[in-house]
Amino acid sequence: MKQIIFVLSIAFSSLAYGQQHHTRIFLFVPGAWDGGWDYAKVDSILSAHGDMVYRPTLTGLGEKVHLANPEINLTTYINDIMNVIRFEDLHNVILIGHSYGGMVISGVAEKMPERIKQLIYLDAMVPNDGESAKDVCGELWEPMTSGNIKDGMVLYPFGTTKPTPPIDVPQPLNTFTEPLKISNRMVKKIPTAFLQMTKNGKGSPGHDKMGITRAQARKWKIYTLEGGHYSMREQPDNLVKKLEEITRQ
Repeated sequence: MKQIIFVLSIAFSSLAYGQQHHTRIFLFVPGAWDGGWDYAKVDSILSAHGDMVYRPTLTGLGEKVHLANPEINLTTYINDIMNVIRFEDLHNVILIGHSYGGMVISGVAEKMPERIKQLIYLDAMVPNDGESAKDVCGELWEPMTSGNIKDGMVLYPFGTTKPTPPIDVPQPLNTFTEPLKISNRMVKKIPTAFLQMTKNGKGSPGHDKMGITRAQARKWKIYTLEGGHYSMREQPDNLVKKLEEITRQ
């Protein structure tokens, strides 16, 4: 009898959860030098909740490093994500771009706004019409890339990477210098949020100029999460909780 009651309680709990939870489609776009591997823990948490998660790696990065070449540009990356959406036949996508990934999701939204349910810029670049990632970086570009550009590739500039994969790898310079055309008025109809990473409640002045300041000017919803720039690596559970908050709005 106790076993029957236990089984029934699980069944009713699952039914109740199913009534409350609607399957969401999350598509994560990594930042510069990064790959889809960085979202494995976030993927497992969201998938356990019943959500669908896509975490593609951009051409020439991560496990696609064997495809790296200097000819790859921002358009290549935009096409990478657009083709995931097309070939998986995705609609109502929650499209999330981290850091440099803000350039990519901006380009994807420009091309196929009808497929996107929500845009989330995760401590990300927010480009204006005609700007490249280099332009968005502004005064930070030279100190970040000085001595780190070789054979048309930009080396990871923030210290020594691990000796074995998964690791950050060099990224084509063209992906940083190709400008982005932004003119589709439909993009403004997509609910958009900016998630700022903070330290002691404050953002980084340099990062703020690339992202949150521009987001505020666009009157996007602003959220904060205390911690370092790579929240998916350092605190995936807290990142998922914050995404839950953002997607409820």
